[in-house]
Amino acid sequence: MDHDQNFKNLILDYPRDAIALFAAAEARQIDADVRITPVRQELLKQRFGERYRELDVPLQVEWPDGRREAILFVIEEETQPRNFSIHRLVHYCVDLAQLCDTERVVPVVVFLHRGGFRQDLRLGSESRDYLHFAFLAYSLADEPAERHLDSSNVVARLNLLNMAYPPEAKVEVYDQAVLGLLMLEADPGRREKYADFIDMYADLDDNEWAIYRARHAEEDDMVFSSKQKFREEGREEGRQEGRQEGAHEAAARMLLRQLSLRFGDQASASVRSRVEAGDLDELLSWSERVLTAESVEDVFR
Repeated sequence: MDHDQNFKNLILDYPRDAIALFAAAEARQIDADVRITPVRQELLKQRFGERYRELDVPLQVEWPDGRREAILFVIEEETQPRNFSIHRLVHYCVDLAQLCDTERVVPVVVFLHRGGFRQDLRLGSESRDYLHFAFLAYSLADEPAERHLDSSNVVARLNLLNMAYPPEAKVEVYDQAVLGLLMLEADPGRREKYADFIDMYADLDDNEWAIYRARHAEEDDMVFSSKQKFREEGREEGRQEGRQEGAHEAAARMLLRQLSLRFGDQASASVRSRVEAGDLDELLSWSERVLTAESVEDVFR
């Protein structure tokens, strides 16, 4: 599995959520007005023997009104901590600072598995340090999944299966990851793409998959997973009318389940007629509101 490419795609598709999860302390200073753009890593390749240094995902955060100077986030995925090189990361950051003519760089390393690693680097003499380098480390394998089961951060929800949880909770964690994708991502293409991401890291065995399917036996057309019908449906311009009807039915079922999970008995049959009467755009809009609404009425208001 190409973990590096998987996380590059994830961070580039959801840069704001990635920064909020992996660099929470720095993210508090980033408001809704900032512009986040990737810095092309091709500009940073440099040959050393037969190896190349490549910056994984450098992101430039800019305040359009000039209130603050732009800041660069260097986010690198490292599958095995034992393979991590702090010296290589120093090179990454120095290259990027020189390329972009800035000293405002935040290095972040996301570790997929557990293990020890060097957390800072000091170069100097007995009397003085001449260089001190440190970085933000985020160990997914050590992060409790239960902290993020209801998170509104799509990167957190997609990575629930990479976090720490008891083996008996795996199906429930998978369920919450899929539900997070449904609630937080409205685009059919990205839903399909990140359903694959969830499935790859979940790696459910036959027994776990049977338990999951049994829980959702009546929702088989709705639950969005690479092994289920809903991923083949969605809204695309020019689709035949019959497929549009299928997408509408799937979206309605999805919304009803979201309402039931969020509001319990309040999401009863009394709202079913309203859901079924809504068009596809309304259903998708209502699905987005479920996460923040205080009541069923707020969803439809």
